[in-house]
Amino acid sequence: MKFMRYIHLIFFLIFLGTALSIYFVQLGMLKVNKSTLANRLTELHMANISHQRAQLIRELVPDQTDNVIERRANEYKQHKIRTKTDITDIIIAPANSPLKYPITGFMVAPLKKSLIPGLALKTQERDITTNNREVYKVSLSVNKGVLSVKDLLDGDQVEGQGQSNLTISSSNITHLNDLLSRVTYTSTIYHIRTSDLGYFSFEDYKAIFPIMIKRPSIPVLYDPGQDINSKVTIVTKTFLRYKELNVLIQSIRKSYPEIKIIVADDSLKPERLSGNNIDHYIMPPAQGWFAGRNLVVSQLTTKYFLWVDDDFVFLNETRIESFVKIMEANPELDILGGEVSGEQFYFIFEYDNGDESEGGFLRRIRGFHQSLPNHDGCVLVDGVINFFLARTDAVQGVGFDPFLKRVAHSEFFIDALGKLMVASCKGLCVGHQAHQVQFKYDFYRIQGKHEEERKLAHLFFKNYLNYIKY
Repeated sequence: MKFMRYIHLIFFLIFLGTALSIYFVQLGMLKVNKSTLANRLTELHMANISHQRAQLIRELVPDQTDNVIERRANEYKQHKIRTKTDITDIIIAPANSPLKYPITGFMVAPLKKSLIPGLALKTQERDITTNNREVYKVSLSVNKGVLSVKDLLDGDQVEGQGQSNLTISSSNITHLNDLLSRVTYTSTIYHIRTSDLGYFSFEDYKAIFPIMIKRPSIPVLYDPGQDINSKVTIVTKTFLRYKELNVLIQSIRKSYPEIKIIVADDSLKPERLSGNNIDHYIMPPAQGWFAGRNLVVSQLTTKYFLWVDDDFVFLNETRIESFVKIMEANPELDILGGEVSGEQFYFIFEYDNGDESEGGFLRRIRGFHQSLPNHDGCVLVDGVINFFLARTDAVQGVGFDPFLKRVAHSEFFIDALGKLMVASCKGLCVGHQAHQVQFKYDFYRIQGKHEEERKLAHLFFKNYLNYIKY
């Protein structure tokens, strides 16, 4: 019996020690082991994800796996070609190098001649004063263009003028640097967004610098006008909920009698909407959530739009001006979400592109990246609730996937990941009408198993994913 009591005591102490260790790790007291534990947990999590990813392929496309994967791989190759930059390595300037060059690179227009800024050769003072060197010789080369020395004079020792390899020599360092200051680069290919590398050498010293080849883009600006009506359009999508929609419109008009409202409507039997400054677009029946969003966003002429669901209701404290004030103070923001009936829903994504032959994995979690500076109650996130102010041109650049008809929200923010800057703020609020049971609406609204599987298979291909959790 004593032996059994000792055994029980040993197991209890082991359990207690484990529990205390986890507790102290949470308090930050076991700092030495904390990173080791985190790394191990990450390895276990990744191993679990890897197992689930393999199952997901079979579950989503059981009848045409090989065909789908082949098509998807081809599309991914095309995507990489469209988005590649040609610069994959971090370029670090060597210590004590006599070469001066644009280490961060410079930008040129395609097929246009441009001076390469900052080229020069620095030598020890004694080399210049004592003239120990008979000749200074530097070499430059590029891959996608040609090099020249502007305003070349007779007697200048330049070889390779107008070619991809250029050599400049001079017995006078001042004269050499004058020639280097007039070296130009001209791309020989037309592309709106690509890059080249410049190679610069002197004796055993070598340097590489990037050259960005980019067609200048023309700004697209929206005149903000003098008041909120010229800055913001309110947009929504409706389906079989005219009662709720009319309540929303009436609540908007109490605070904003003149602001423009755009409604996309794919109801089975459309009804007329009454009221001033309302654009009511009738769609084919049951085209879906994102198709309607695309429609309303395509018709915008204002800098911003406020998205609302058709069963929301404006409150006395619903002030669009508060959204605009924050957005104007933070031009880098593209979307700013608020609260719906006190709920400030937001989330971030954990994404890893994974193995290129299999695709990446994505997980949506509740949380934020960091606080928005100088704005209490505002945080930077990846996705927000269905009440947000957005920059028109930024959202138009991402769009809404019309394949997603019934249940879709996070999918837009998946497409916007890394493209749009998103934040969420407390105090920017709207109300939500009481839910009314509508059997016909619910029949279309509720997503069945088949619809969910189609959506996941679509994301599997389109977003090159093997695992997704949200």
